[in-house]
Amino acid sequence: MAMETILGIKGPDFVMLASDTMQAKSLIFMKDDQSKVHRLSDFNMMAAVGDGGDTLQFTDYISKNLHLYKIANGYHLSARAAAHFTRRHLADYIRTNTRYQVAMLLAGFDAIEGPDLHYIDSFGAAQSINHAGHGWGSMFCGSILQRFWHANLTQPEAFCILKKCVVEIQKRLIINQRNFEVFVVDSKGMRKMEAINPGSLSNEALNLSWECTKN
Repeated sequence: MAMETILGIKGPDFVMLASDTMQAKSLIFMKDDQSKVHRLSDFNMMAAVGDGGDTLQFTDYISKNLHLYKIANGYHLSARAAAHFTRRHLADYIRTNTRYQVAMLLAGFDAIEGPDLHYIDSFGAAQSINHAGHGWGSMFCGSILQRFWHANLTQPEAFCILKKCVVEIQKRLIINQRNFEVFVVDSKGMRKMEAINPGSLSNEALNLSWECTKN
């Protein structure tokens, strides 16, 4: 399991991804500004964790091929089609000497299909899901995402849930993941949101009984 953490949550008209920005090798911390969320198109994005070289090479390979598809056909693939394309190529590489050690969350918005979040593991298995995560930090977030997610989730509520996850990660994980980037994709496209870090977390976030939603 990767030392990094990526999280995703889907609402009725958007998908939000969060990822830590730490880059480390074994026990060595190298830098804290490594973005793990990659833009695939105006309405598709991918967060990836795993071997540093593999994540950069494979996400660049997928991004360039999706862009080539857009040039050849005049339109971008939907998130669902992009997820199938990604998982097929990842699974194909398992049977070669260049297997990629990469796990991903692929998020997108389509005018017809709506928002979509896909969980893709390093073996090429893929599943459309409402919320998911990869990496050590995600172990502490499953129950939080399950507890607070609901079908009519708003973007402020989703951001609040991700803040709860980051607070729990920073409280319980021995690895110092102090900064998380957050991106959202909806009918307006992909855009970056406020980062989640000790400077942005309010005092009430330190109490996990703090409610994000009103049921």
